[in-house]
Amino acid sequence: MLIHDAEIGGRRLDVRLFDARIEEIGEALAVRADEQVIDADGAALLPGLHDHHIHLRALAAARASVRCGPPQVRDRAALAQALRAADARLEADAWLRGTAYHESVAGELDRDVLDALLPQRPLRIQHRSGRLWVFNSAAISRLEPDAAAPLDLRRGHLLDADDWLRARLRTQPPSLHAISRELAAYGVTGVTDTTHHNGPEALDAFATAQARGELLQRVRVMGDARLDGETGRVGVQCGEHKFHLHEHALPALDALIDAIRRSHDHGRGCAFHCVTRTELVFALAALRVAGVRAGDRIEHAAVSPPELVADIAELGLTVVTQPGLVAERGDDYLRDVEAGEQPWLYRLRGFVDAGVGLALSTDAPFTDPNPWTAIAAAVTRRTAAGAVLGAEEALSPAQALAGFLTTAARPGAGARGVVPGACADLCLLDRGLAQALTRPGEVRVRLTLVAGGVVFEHHALTGDC
Repeated sequence: MLIHDAEIGGRRLDVRLFDARIEEIGEALAVRADEQVIDADGAALLPGLHDHHIHLRALAAARASVRCGPPQVRDRAALAQALRAADARLEADAWLRGTAYHESVAGELDRDVLDALLPQRPLRIQHRSGRLWVFNSAAISRLEPDAAAPLDLRRGHLLDADDWLRARLRTQPPSLHAISRELAAYGVTGVTDTTHHNGPEALDAFATAQARGELLQRVRVMGDARLDGETGRVGVQCGEHKFHLHEHALPALDALIDAIRRSHDHGRGCAFHCVTRTELVFALAALRVAGVRAGDRIEHAAVSPPELVADIAELGLTVVTQPGLVAERGDDYLRDVEAGEQPWLYRLRGFVDAGVGLALSTDAPFTDPNPWTAIAAAVTRRTAAGAVLGAEEALSPAQALAGFLTTAARPGAGARGVVPGACADLCLLDRGLAQALTRPGEVRVRLTLVAGGVVFEHHALTGDC
């Protein structure tokens, strides 16, 4: 393939792709026989974007679920209407699955509330934190919980027990076909699935999905200790040991230190879910004793006061965070978080200025999976209602874009480039780079390539062969 007249580094150049790599870049390259030609017409050609923190199967499941929280649903009447509409579309014995619930809609949900909203069908609704499921009576009856079940029968609450739920439901993982193509349309050529309970079966499942054409992106897979010693699969990297810390149920510090050391001994980095100050303090304390290796990272770093930013920098850790949460939940943070803590929420520039390696991500399905929306949020720090949360934490548009252009294995390092010899994982925008950086939220992708093969094409772009 020859991509003609693409903007690369401020110049309009031709790019030849061969054998899954960029073979040649130059001016007015001669067209070879039988070579497909794409006319970029001066639009920017970038490395494919990499989402450094996403949950693929949860995103696919969410696409088949009812959105139960803002901005689509903002009060009890809207929630009832959304559930009734979904109920009318389902077969008689099917479950109804809701996601993204927040207490601002109708207060705290429990079994009785769901029975009043929809009594006749098995219904479960997930809190937007991803940790809590709430069930109605019909759903609890279908689950047939025994006395040892982690389910609070009175309230219908299931907290941090997704493994138990999956075993009871005995459902097949959802197809990744639609969400993979959605990501390709955004220019995403690689993702890091950060689901903490991934094991060897996840490596196999993602590799199988790639082999049958269901999954188009390259994948790096985080998971638990079962991945220690694993070497990955074709097209699927074995990633970091994900520690899903929760402030109210932290593991024993010595046990965490031992687990970190075991993963390090297998040549594997560690990643720590930290959405509270306490979780971050705990993770840093463990790392100080266990030691840090390349690849160790903090996920979210949602509350990072200056002294903890300094500790992160001293330890040489990378931070992978989600600016889209400011756009989607910032109004809740402004209302619910103490004013003294608000400057430390989902920081960006503070990490960069401290010398911390920073990468960006969406955390989909917990925010919009469109990375261009996240890039815009990193630049504006604007909430859905138009307020600005932490203006001093805003990145430049170029910095925000670079947060999605680093490699899967080194997310906090420098951005990849369109250079000879690089993998032909590329995205062609609908405009030049300067225009794209002026309004990143409006960017559309014309063409996405993985290993030189077209995985998304917006228009008929092919020129003469």
